[in-house]
Amino acid sequence: MDQFITFIGAHPWLVGAFLLLLIFFFRNELSRGGRTVNAQELVNMVNREGAVVVDVRDSTEFRSGHVVGAVNIPHASIVERLAELTRYRDKPVVVMCKMGQHAGSAGIQLRKAGFTNVTKLRGGVSEWRGQNLPLVKG
Repeated sequence: MDQFITFIGAHPWLVGAFLLLLIFFFRNELSRGGRTVNAQELVNMVNREGAVVVDVRDSTEFRSGHVVGAVNIPHASIVERLAELTRYRDKPVVVMCKMGQHAGSAGIQLRKAGFTNVTKLRGGVSEWRGQNLPLVKG
């Protein structure tokens, strides 16, 4: 620990540049993925605003359990299948995946296609299951 403090004192510009780059990295990652909602906010959005849930997991994972009314479009084919979502362009769209990694990039594709109200589920289906919320199989 003493060496760490000595390093910081000896190299303030280097440490400052590192912290600045770290801040920019986190800011970029947060803005890239878009706004996130938790499971309770998702339930409220679906019930009050008629939000559409887009599940970007592959079809076998989707069949093993998904949110009621979710539309399954695998992440790998989101660009090719955007036409299926055009009827939901004026509704809030919540993108979800297994753990939250692919939802951000799918959200970017939807925003590029003209969807304005796109959010992602924080933690994905794993978080949904962790809160013991219902999933539909099949």
